[in-house]
Amino acid sequence: MLKMLTHIGKYFLMIKEVFNKPLKWSAMKTLIFKEIDDLIIGSLGIVAFISFFVGGVVAIQTALNLTNPLIPKYLIGFATRQSVILEFAPTFISIIMAGKMGSFITSSIGTMRVTEQIDALEVMGVNSLNYLVFPKIIALLLYPFVIGISMFLGILGGWMAGVYGGFTSSDEFIMGLQTDFIPFHIVYAFIKTMVFAIILATIPSYHGYYMKGGALEVGKASTVSFVWSSVAIILSNYILTQLLLSK
Repeated sequence: MLKMLTHIGKYFLMIKEVFNKPLKWSAMKTLIFKEIDDLIIGSLGIVAFISFFVGGVVAIQTALNLTNPLIPKYLIGFATRQSVILEFAPTFISIIMAGKMGSFITSSIGTMRVTEQIDALEVMGVNSLNYLVFPKIIALLLYPFVIGISMFLGILGGWMAGVYGGFTSSDEFIMGLQTDFIPFHIVYAFIKTMVFAIILATIPSYHGYYMKGGALEVGKASTVSFVWSSVAIILSNYILTQLLLSK
C-alpha cells in the first residue's frame, strides 16, 4: 500500500514538473506535430477497423435477441447508438489505445532512459519531462477527434449490418437512432474521452521515464503501463458515470 502511494505521489510530482521550464515554441512545435502523427494519425486505421465491425456485431446481436415479434425493430438502431456512444467508443477504444499508444510511449521513453539520452538532455539543461511528456499531452488533446470517428463508424457499421443483413430497414434503424436521443450523452462521452487522453499520455510516460534496467525491463514497463492505464481508465469511467449520469 505504501509503495502504491509512493508511486501515486511521484506520478503527480511528475505532472507538475512537466510544465516547468518549457521548451521554446519553435522546438516544441516540431515535437508536437511528430506526436500527433505517431499517436493520433497512426491510430486511425485500427480504430476505424475495430469500430466498424464492433458496431456491426452490436446490431446483429441486438437483432438476434429480439425474438418477440411485438418488439419494434427500431430498437436495433437505439441499442447500437447507446452502446457505441456511451461505452464502446470512449471506453473500449481507450483501453485498446492503452495497449497501442501506451506501449509505444513507454517503450520509446524507456529506450531513451536505457541509452542515457534522458541523462544527456538533463546535462544540457533541458527539462526532460517537458521535452518528452508535454508534446504527448498536447497531441492527445486531439484524441476526441479519434473517438468521434469511432462513434460515426460504429453506428455506420451497425446500420450496414442491420440493413444489409436483413434484420431491419434503413428507416427503422434511423428512427431508432433518433428515438429518445439525449444530446448530453455526447458531451458525457467527450468529457470521459478528455480524461482518458490525459491518462493515456501520462501513465505510460511515467512508467517509461522512471524505469530502471535494460532492454528486458523496457518490455516489462510497457506491460505494467498497459495494466495501470487500463485500471485508471476503468476507475475514472466508473467515477465520471456516477458524477455525470446519476440523478
